[in-house]
This record gives sequence, structure tokens and C-alpha cells, in this order.
Amino acid sequence: MSYRRRLLSGAKGNARLTALAGAILLVLLAVEGATIPWLGRLLSVHIFVGMLLLGPVALKLGSTGYRFVRYYTRSREYVEAGPPAPLMRVVVAPILVLSTLTLFGTGVALLAIPHHGLVLGLHKASFIVWFAACGIHVLAYFGRTFRELLEHRIGGEAARVTLAVSAITAGVAVAAATYRFASPWLDGRVHH
Repeated sequence: MSYRRRLLSGAKGNARLTALAGAILLVLLAVEGATIPWLGRLLSVHIFVGMLLLGPVALKLGSTGYRFVRYYTRSREYVEAGPPAPLMRVVVAPILVLSTLTLFGTGVALLAIPHHGLVLGLHKASFIVWFAACGIHVLAYFGRTFRELLEHRIGGEAARVTLAVSAITAGVAVAAATYRFASPWLDGRVHH
């Protein structure tokens, strides 16, 4: 068994890391979503949390992408763990990944080049698609996520927690470093 595999505990550890990343995202996305009805007053929070989410989103995409690659390259333990349900694998996952990349990509673009045109429209439209796909995803995996997190400890806990804390720390660093670019939105030079 390789050092990396022992460190993260293979497919079981990957499932635990994915569940941990999902739980973190659930909390942060709830905060982000709570800003939407009051976007005028909470735009600064929306922007900061949106940028902070980049770290945990990258962790979740990385852990699920790793499982995807290991399953389709026929790694025994990932094959034994089985694929996601067909509807989730063939329909929901591709839409969720594409809409996530679009939503966060346009969010970053709106900070880099503040304007209210096509990019803002794409950001709003991708949110609608993302919200539907994410809602299905959360409903499908909510119970499994928390069962996974509450199961007995397995090897590699420290490494997984370190990865999760690092993702959050990276997100906070990105949010803090890019927050100054939000000023055109916050001082009213760009209307949302």
C-alpha cells in the first residue's frame, strides 16, 4: 500500500473527504444563499463568502474528480465501492459541475471586470441551473454524507481535516486578497 493511499485511506477515505467537503459547503452555501434576498445590503458579504467558497468548492470538485478518475481507470477498491446512481452520474453531476464552474467563474469575472451586462446575466442564469442541480444532489446525498461523517474513525483523519482546513484557509485568503476589487459594486458604480 502506497504512503499516499495509507495517509488518506483509499476509497473509504476519499468518501469521507468528499462528505467533509460537502458538509462544509452546505454551511457556507447556506450563508451565501441567505444574502440573496437582501443583496443590496449584504452584497459585501455575498462577494466575500462567494470568493471564500472557491477553496472548499475546489476541494469537493477535486475529491469527486479523483473518485471519478479512479473508478473509470478501474481501480479495484473504487470499482467495488460502485458508481453513483445512473441519473446522478449521467445527468445531475455533469450539469452540477458545469453550472458550478460557470457560477463561480462568472463571479470571479464580475470582480475582475465589474459590469452588469452579459457576464452578470450568465451569473444569474447559472445560479438558477446550479440551484436546481445542487438541490437534487443535496437531497440524494444528505443522509449518506452525515452517515459517512459519523461512522467510526478510519486512518487518515488528520490528513483529511488538514485538507479541509487548508481549503477554507485558502478561500479566506482569496476572499481577503480580492475584496478590494468589489469596490465598484459596493460604492454603486455598478448596479446589480
